[in-house]
Amino acid sequence: MSRHSFTSALVCLSLVCTACAKEPRQEPVLPGEGSVWVVESPTTKVYLCGTIHLLRSQDYPLPKAYDAAYADSQRLVYELPPGSAEEAGLAEKMRVAGSYPAGQVLSDKVKPETWKALSEWSAKRRMAASNFNSYRPWFVALNVTAMEYAAVGAEHDRGVDFHFEAKAKKDRKPGAGLETVEFQIGLFANLSEPKQQELLEQTLQEVKQVPEQYSKLVHAWRQGDVETLHAMLFEEAKDHPDLMDLFLVNRNKAWIAPLEGYLRGTEHVMVLVGTGHLGGSTGVMKLLQDKGYRIRRVPSVAAKAGE
Repeated sequence: MSRHSFTSALVCLSLVCTACAKEPRQEPVLPGEGSVWVVESPTTKVYLCGTIHLLRSQDYPLPKAYDAAYADSQRLVYELPPGSAEEAGLAEKMRVAGSYPAGQVLSDKVKPETWKALSEWSAKRRMAASNFNSYRPWFVALNVTAMEYAAVGAEHDRGVDFHFEAKAKKDRKPGAGLETVEFQIGLFANLSEPKQQELLEQTLQEVKQVPEQYSKLVHAWRQGDVETLHAMLFEEAKDHPDLMDLFLVNRNKAWIAPLEGYLRGTEHVMVLVGTGHLGGSTGVMKLLQDKGYRIRRVPSVAAKAGE
């Protein structure tokens, strides 16, 4: 897999992970029309709104196309049901799923060089690697990723999904999820031990480039450049097609049936999913186009609800 594919894939998932104190980088808000498209059927419209699950304060305000889609929608659909991040016991569910049984420790499971890399990363973040010793590699990889993105000021509670979930709650607009928390945790927890270790190894290599890669990710998202985002995720992915199938391709396919259900209805629906799911030959937009649906871009410049 490419040098940056794993961490790009992790930030495109919406699992809630532990974050450390922020060290925000002050960068100007980038221009752009956003990643918003509308799918039309004879009875309704479904807005496909590409999200970044972790954003910084300086990434606001969002492109106006998002507000136009929200204003014209009666229902919102996310990857996870609204309120999942605040669900009682979520952190405990993740901790339990990500923990080794008593008597097993990470330092005995991974290669010596992987443990050394984790120790070096932990020292940089002013903590001991032993803090992670009771946890499985996938859980450690998610926490390392979350901490590195938090270090550049990017966090879940500033993500596009979270922003509109809070707005919809205030406006009393109903919402639903395409997946469950248990399913998303299972994506990682059900990985084989070798695949988990590979995930951790790659993550420890890639996090060194988070500031640079994150800026590219946000820029492509604001420009609606889903093909660049797709390339970032799938570059050299032929080396590990099973992981990319698991994290992206199979999920895209599974979402088509519920999306078609909304397209057979009459409510206008705003669908918010990671932008990496939209582009490419296996992306949600291509899968819907193959079924005959018309899809067009929603512009930010002078965007009006319902246009």
